[in-house]
Amino acid sequence: MIQDTRNQDIAVSPKTAKKRGILLTTGAVILALIGYLSLAAPSTELSVERSALKVNTVSKGNLVRDIITTGKIIAANAPQVYSPQQGYVLLKVMPGDFINAGDTIVIVDSPELQSTLKQEQLVLASLQSDHAREKLDVRRQTLLLNKQADLAKVDLDAAIREDKRATLSIASHLISQIDFEKAQDDLVRAKVIHKHAMGEIALATDTLAFELKTSAEKVARQELIVQELERQLANLSIKASVSGIVGNVLIQPNALVKKNELLMTLVDLSAYEAQLSVAESYASDLGVGMDVELTMGGQTVLGKLVSISPEVVNRQVIARVRFPENSMQSIRQNQQVSARILLESKTNVLKVARGSFLQSGGDTAYLVRGNRAEKVAIQIGATSMREVEILDGLQEGDQIVTSTYDKFKQAPSVLLR
Repeated sequence: MIQDTRNQDIAVSPKTAKKRGILLTTGAVILALIGYLSLAAPSTELSVERSALKVNTVSKGNLVRDIITTGKIIAANAPQVYSPQQGYVLLKVMPGDFINAGDTIVIVDSPELQSTLKQEQLVLASLQSDHAREKLDVRRQTLLLNKQADLAKVDLDAAIREDKRATLSIASHLISQIDFEKAQDDLVRAKVIHKHAMGEIALATDTLAFELKTSAEKVARQELIVQELERQLANLSIKASVSGIVGNVLIQPNALVKKNELLMTLVDLSAYEAQLSVAESYASDLGVGMDVELTMGGQTVLGKLVSISPEVVNRQVIARVRFPENSMQSIRQNQQVSARILLESKTNVLKVARGSFLQSGGDTAYLVRGNRAEKVAIQIGATSMREVEILDGLQEGDQIVTSTYDKFKQAPSVLLR
């Protein structure tokens, strides 16, 4: 007879079945908790969202070191007008008026200078009269001296003839020895008188010439004084030295001004320069003659750096750039301008776009390979406002993270999600 399985079955009570269900449920909960904890456990590798990063490719090409800055347009030639003398000012122009070189812009009325000129002119007239009188005296004294010389010559000639006659007469015993000797003495006396007369004429001539020269020099000196005063008086009508416009007028009409007081400023509209403010950190890189790209109102022109301020003001250095005349249209003084100072140009260098990664020191970079960014050592060279030269550590075509590395926490590699 075939036996069934009834002897193998065990009757289970309802209480035992309930206990088994609890155990099974508890085990399932424990397994689920273990699985959740295993999934929620932190990964051993740092991960960053790729969309939050800026990635650039290393390439080869030309790199220009430059400085980007701003400034303003100023007049290259803006002469200032000063009062040449103390007096009352008569303004012929107002601020903003257009002027041409040679136009009268200010007249200074100086009664004191006019009075001084009249006094010196009277002194000159007096000296000129004295000089003319001196000339007449010289002529008069010259005539008297010539008269004395002529009379001495007449006496000398008479004495010579008398001596000859006495010599002939004494030989014929017609006169006495006393008369002969007297004739000889008269001749000697006439010679001495004539000699001294000629000497006096020479000395008197030199004396009169010296006195006449002294008088002429006094006149010439006074003429120079009068000419100088006339020049000063003529300069009271101040003329424009450039063509342009009148800038600031610093005095009121009919005001009393002092000598050398500033009156106004003129602006030459034909010559402009750009005045740039450069950060102190770039001061040592600047040099006269560097090329500068100026941009204003959509216009770009190439200029030259012509001067650099020797002092630092508010942590900035003032530089002036000269650009060709008429290279820009419709420019005005104090108009804002953007500038790019070209410091250095390098060809065929390995470079990458400039970014915040330089703040970490510039000696490391994160090289992107697939979904990972690996930390590598690099060496940088010249830097510009847009690009950075790579000297070592990277190759052309490499991609690196150029944004900030603050989230990377100096990790050797980072997972890009």
